[in-house]
Amino acid sequence: MATEYGQGYGLKGGSGFRGEGVEERRHRLPAALRAPIEARSWRELGYLMLSLPVSIMTFTFAVTMVALGAGLLITFLGIPVLAAALAGCRGLGALERARARGLLGLDVAAPEPLRVRRQGAMAWMGAMLKSGASWRHLLYAVLHFPWAVFAFAVAVNFWAYGWALLTYPLWFWLFPMYGGQGGLQLYGDETHRIYLDNPFEITVTASVGLLLTLATPWIVRALTTVDRLMVHGLLGPSRLATRVVELESDRGVVIDTAAADLRRIERDLHDGAQARLVALAMDLGLAKEKLAEDPEAAARMVGEAHGEVKTALQELRDLARGIHPAVLTDRGLDAALSAVASRCTVPVQVEVDLPGRPAPAIEGIAYFTVSELLQNVSKHSRATRAYVDVWRVENRLMLQVVDNGVGGADGSAGSGLAGLAERLDAVDGILVIDSPVAGPTRVTAELPWRE
Repeated sequence: MATEYGQGYGLKGGSGFRGEGVEERRHRLPAALRAPIEARSWRELGYLMLSLPVSIMTFTFAVTMVALGAGLLITFLGIPVLAAALAGCRGLGALERARARGLLGLDVAAPEPLRVRRQGAMAWMGAMLKSGASWRHLLYAVLHFPWAVFAFAVAVNFWAYGWALLTYPLWFWLFPMYGGQGGLQLYGDETHRIYLDNPFEITVTASVGLLLTLATPWIVRALTTVDRLMVHGLLGPSRLATRVVELESDRGVVIDTAAADLRRIERDLHDGAQARLVALAMDLGLAKEKLAEDPEAAARMVGEAHGEVKTALQELRDLARGIHPAVLTDRGLDAALSAVASRCTVPVQVEVDLPGRPAPAIEGIAYFTVSELLQNVSKHSRATRAYVDVWRVENRLMLQVVDNGVGGADGSAGSGLAGLAERLDAVDGILVIDSPVAGPTRVTAELPWRE
């Protein structure tokens, strides 16, 4: 494997697994106090403010076009009008995804493209009307309008009243000077009027404003959570389409991996056993020619050829073990991993606790995953001890390899661990790397249990 240990990984300012090694920015104020002045809070408020005009536009367009198209369905014109309505909703959905990305930090992928099987306007309109993503965009345009009105009203009132009451001590003098009254009127009838005009009442008013101001960012955040769910659920790709894309990607990874393995086997055979067998045939041919005139030389050549045969057989055994070891098929993961651990350059403790055997394909992937990780330990970790644990949790096969080496394992793209993660992902597996600088390194793999 090409994974490097202890070379800049996890240092301050560097990249690491789940952000390890990056110094978190410390704030002097707690989150509750700094929320009203944070940029995130103002971006979320801006999102809710823009939602009202945008939702009015999308709602008006969607309802008008759908009503027009439905009314014209008695003629042929209704079909292109409905298709245009759905296409417009998809375009407005792209605007909404961009707005959510810029203001909410929500990165939602575009939905699956239209599957137009033939060229022409009729094929395009048919694909548009059959597209589930298009109808979800229309549903978003209809449902988002009432929610945007409610969220706009709540956000504006809380922000306005909170900041107005909080800053009341700064501007209450406007009432007696220009309004001819003592201050904000709390109650009034024909005989009584109560104004917030003395220092105590002004202080209480500012305190209530402070509470509203501190609570408003969290209320706005709760409101935008609903927007996040709507954008993600209605404007993004469906779960089925996402799964299809994942399976297509995994299929490509499997094909590439299989092709790379075939090339490796061909290269090993050509450069190793095949070359030795060719040389062996030549040596035996020379020995046959010398057998009559120089038996002793022929015997030496036969002895050398015998040694070459042993070497070629060992290379073929190693190659066969690399394809699929016989001990794995015959005796399972426990014996196979113990054999791999015995060839590691550091002492390895293996513990396998499985109630049965998974599917042969999963068993093979688990074997080669542990084998590559132990090779990594031997070559790069500078460890003195390693541990391998294998167990089952519900319908998942868990593998964990731990060493006490220098750490700093790099799981970024292009490394050996990244390639291993791609192989696991092809079968719905997961690879988690925890390797701080100075160690220890802990690599956990999770595979589906398929019997």
